[in-house]
Amino acid sequence: MGDRAIQTADMPKEWRTRKVRTRALNKRLSYVRRHWMLLAMVVPGMLYLFINNYLPMFGIVIAFKDINFAKGIWQSDWIGFDNFAYLFQTQDAWVITRNTILYNGAFIILGTVIAIFVAILLNEVKNRFFSRLYQSIILLPYLISMVIVAYLVLALLNEENGYMNRYVLPLLGLDPVSWYSDAGKWPYILTLVHLWKTVGYSCIVYLAAIVGINQEYYESAMLDGASKWRQIRSITIPLITPTITIMTLLAIGRIFSSDFGLFYQVPLNSGALQPTTDVIDTYVYRGLMTFGDFGMSSAAGLYQSVVGFALVLFTNALVRRKNRDLALF
Repeated sequence: MGDRAIQTADMPKEWRTRKVRTRALNKRLSYVRRHWMLLAMVVPGMLYLFINNYLPMFGIVIAFKDINFAKGIWQSDWIGFDNFAYLFQTQDAWVITRNTILYNGAFIILGTVIAIFVAILLNEVKNRFFSRLYQSIILLPYLISMVIVAYLVLALLNEENGYMNRYVLPLLGLDPVSWYSDAGKWPYILTLVHLWKTVGYSCIVYLAAIVGINQEYYESAMLDGASKWRQIRSITIPLITPTITIMTLLAIGRIFSSDFGLFYQVPLNSGALQPTTDVIDTYVYRGLMTFGDFGMSSAAGLYQSVVGFALVLFTNALVRRKNRDLALF
């Protein structure tokens, strides 16, 4: 060993570097030979990710061109940021941006609080059968298509035969309401529909984090006489904070994007409701269907992605400054 060390030290620097690289390469090849079957299983997923997520990114160029399909995408005239200027110079630009941010902000805050609350309640159900039953019932709305949700809302709010106008409001002594013409009520309706549909998924994620907490913490707290609320506040919430942070950061990254089905299909694309239900996604869709403006639509999508990415970086930097262990990267 001593002679080898002396020989290695006497080697020129280039030879030593080459020897280190050769050893690293042999180590990688050995790893591939030992795990080739597992690596082969990863290939289809990587191909799908590349084809579905990365290959379409070349379409970003559409946002900076005046698309003429007779010329093709690459031969169309380059117009720079004109598509972005058109998007933000419209009269509705402020309204759709305001609606998008306020809706998603409410969804993030209320969704997180309610999902954690429900997850804590589910964790207290000790019977295995009922625990699985409740989890399935709560998760079921998340699996339902938004088209079906739109019909369920219509059955509830239909002006003539809806359940609310026909049974609930008369029972309370109130007059029927024209729900699909009253824009002021839809921020609450859309928020309730969104929470009903999505809280189940977030709840399961938080429940998995809670179940992973070592039960010895709770046993020690019970021996010290801690109440259930004190256990939740001092043990459960702090230990699932990393999960809360990750879920919130991911949600902030999509704060400029919206669930198209929620804002387009559930209000039935009613023109009377657009002041409170129109968001960037629905506005771009209407512009695309009416004017066929692919450049403006692509510009809006790129704008949403870039702003969402910047928000994730900014929020992650704030979290990292406060607690490095809670940051995504």
